[in-house]
Amino acid sequence: MPATPSCFECLDERFRRLFIPTARLDTLFTGCRWAEGPAYFPAARSLVWSDIPNDRMLRLDACNGIVSVFRSPAGHSNGNTVDRSGRLVTCEHGGRRVSRTEFDGSVTTLVDRHDGKRLNSPNDVVVKSDHSIWFTDPTYGIDSDYEGHLAASEQAGNHVYRLDPAGGLRLVADDFVQPNGLAFSPDESLLYIVDTGRSHRPDGPAHIRKFTVSDGGTLRGGGIFADCQAGFFDGLRVDTSGRIWTSAGDGVHCYDPDGTLIGKILVPEVVANVCFGGQKRNYLYICGTTSLYGVRLPVNGAATF
Repeated sequence: MPATPSCFECLDERFRRLFIPTARLDTLFTGCRWAEGPAYFPAARSLVWSDIPNDRMLRLDACNGIVSVFRSPAGHSNGNTVDRSGRLVTCEHGGRRVSRTEFDGSVTTLVDRHDGKRLNSPNDVVVKSDHSIWFTDPTYGIDSDYEGHLAASEQAGNHVYRLDPAGGLRLVADDFVQPNGLAFSPDESLLYIVDTGRSHRPDGPAHIRKFTVSDGGTLRGGGIFADCQAGFFDGLRVDTSGRIWTSAGDGVHCYDPDGTLIGKILVPEVVANVCFGGQKRNYLYICGTTSLYGVRLPVNGAATF
């Protein structure tokens, strides 16, 4: 597979032990319009991701490098994750819902309404160890027909939700402009959530906020953890030491838990999302606009399955 020259930019000495200088950025696939939502299935040794404008989901066989169409049409799917039982959970712009792909291949709607009104366009999703599903609901999928279907919002705003394992839906954050990627800390005591509101207004936010998660499933705090200096943050993941690996306009940015930007993985396209995969969760898959990239790291992603 093609590989680029060294792609690491060290901004802090703490980053030097987080990459191997001889490692290279692999180009695994190209031909998407907007690659998003990578989710790794350890049992199948495969990665599924979304190509939103092309209304399809793609699958990479990590054993042989072959890419095939996983689902098309795909409801203009965006964010994906794997639940604690090994099933695919998907945010769909087209269906304005969060869905689950069952073991037999059928697709179940988990939630598509709040207070009787249709959701905007669920964007990104994570599953907590208690099986609750947390997702963001901005308007990107209803703003035009490019990533979904042009429609008016039925909600009072763009919010973050928690879906209880028993099925109840709770609004957990209502002060975002455009909530986007989200990820728990390794011990699940913290939840990081991206706001990409600058996409809709010049003075809007382009940052990550940090919340404390209560035992009852509510959020406290929400101060700014980091501001993006290169485009927008979007999707993000956390490693076993609590460092944040987040997409940005020039690649993947790595933040220490104290909020310091310590290094970057430079990618030749705008990055939308990332995901740790492989048997040891030490291969970082990167969705970069038209392409899927990957790089092997000497760190391990926090377990999410």
